[in-house]
Amino acid sequence: MATQEETFKKIVAHCKEYGFVFPSSEIYDGLGAVYDYGQNGVELKNNIKHYWWDSMTLLHENIVGIDAAIFMHPTTWKASGHVDAFNDPLIDNRDSKKRYRADVLIEDQLGKIEEKINKEIEKARKRFGEQFDEAQFRATNGRVLEHQAHFDQLHTRYSEAMNKMDLAELKQIILDEEIVCPISGTRNWTDVRQFNLMFSTEMGSTADGAMKIYLRPETAQGIFVNYLNVQKTGRMKLPFGIAQIGKAFRNEIVARQFIFRMREFEQMEMQFFIKPGTEHEWFNHWREFRLKWHKALGLGDEKYRFHDHEKLAHYANAATDIEFQMPFGFKEVEGIHSRTNFDLSQHAKFSGKKIEYFDPETNTSYTPYVIETSIGVDRMFLSIMCSAYKEEQLEGGDSRVVLALPPVLAPVKACVMPLVKKDGLPEKAREIQNMLKFDFKTNYDEKDSIGKRYRRQDAIGTPFCITVDHDTLTDGCVTVRYRDTMTQDRVKIEDLHELIYKACDMKQLYRKIVAQ
Repeated sequence: MATQEETFKKIVAHCKEYGFVFPSSEIYDGLGAVYDYGQNGVELKNNIKHYWWDSMTLLHENIVGIDAAIFMHPTTWKASGHVDAFNDPLIDNRDSKKRYRADVLIEDQLGKIEEKINKEIEKARKRFGEQFDEAQFRATNGRVLEHQAHFDQLHTRYSEAMNKMDLAELKQIILDEEIVCPISGTRNWTDVRQFNLMFSTEMGSTADGAMKIYLRPETAQGIFVNYLNVQKTGRMKLPFGIAQIGKAFRNEIVARQFIFRMREFEQMEMQFFIKPGTEHEWFNHWREFRLKWHKALGLGDEKYRFHDHEKLAHYANAATDIEFQMPFGFKEVEGIHSRTNFDLSQHAKFSGKKIEYFDPETNTSYTPYVIETSIGVDRMFLSIMCSAYKEEQLEGGDSRVVLALPPVLAPVKACVMPLVKKDGLPEKAREIQNMLKFDFKTNYDEKDSIGKRYRRQDAIGTPFCITVDHDTLTDGCVTVRYRDTMTQDRVKIEDLHELIYKACDMKQLYRKIVAQ
């Protein structure tokens, strides 16, 4: 059985081989942590964005969208705190000359301790079988207790150091834990120091007259600076939200795990403006709603968990992550944050403009509080690919690789295939494809054996293969082959639209979310 690392490598290779994700400018040996989405990847990505956008703007009459520019006035980032505080704690290994994030090194160490505990539990589970009591084993086994004590002590120390941003203590933890550089295997570390993650450039025609500006590191500030524009032109009453999908840029020194952490990425963010004092109620509402949105895709409820933040950003009074079980552990795909009135207050202070809401019910003006939901499109894409990728052994010794994508997100909904390239079958197949193409993304394939064609469609996650054979010309029926079960049905041509629509209509997901 393949290890999780081997499986992840296969997923990365599959993404390239089948037109989902390519290394950017690969003919020039690529650019670190920058990727391009191929012909199937862009369809899947657009479907994810469509699912998110409509679940925000259709299901909530008080949420509207905007599309703010990537370039913003540089004072925006001073006000938001990014110029002074958007830093990662970095450490270098003198022997390998490689640079690492100190917090990631320590979190990996915590993960290794957790792994040791899990290995002890799995060994005991095999030994005791059905009689195994995991809770009792955790509470009584000497080795597990020893590892747990180590984990708790390290976790407490690490949390305190991060909350104080005590760089000397972060280095001391790395030394005390005897954490080595993965490349050199040595513990010859430099001091930990801060590194700002924003990309900067200049706007203007001459060096003298140029203004230093930044590529935005998040899309949220574009919403905050447009709060008054949207509120007044839309005559919006609290509570209301503003949604946006857009690119953001971070000069990640330690970019890793394929498209999980990139230098250019895409975010889907919604800022929900509320009356001060109602933030905990709305935080809990959005926490639950966002989890329902993820679970509605049917990837497996057990693959999600909440991770509440111990270290809160200076502006937040509550924060949680929705984590998804990737091949490299549970990782954040979405954050829900109660940001108080920090952002609007800061922009009011730095711009000199009054940014408040007049409440007609109380006849008072105040600065709204904000609940933020922020999801990485690329991380969402990766979580779906990791969940969907399957290697199956079939009867007769054959095997197949299949992407069991939710049909609503699949890049191609149906592939129409003539059984042979003659006798009028290609013409009939084209006629059927032309009938479907106005509603669904379809493929046409007449090359190779029917079995090879099925495998190609399995590999890109196409839910339906429609085969036109000689009988089609007389009985008006086609053979529909279902991706997940590989079973086949004879279906009338006029019933194809409804069959595909039932499986691929996003409205079924929206109804599921609302009904829960």
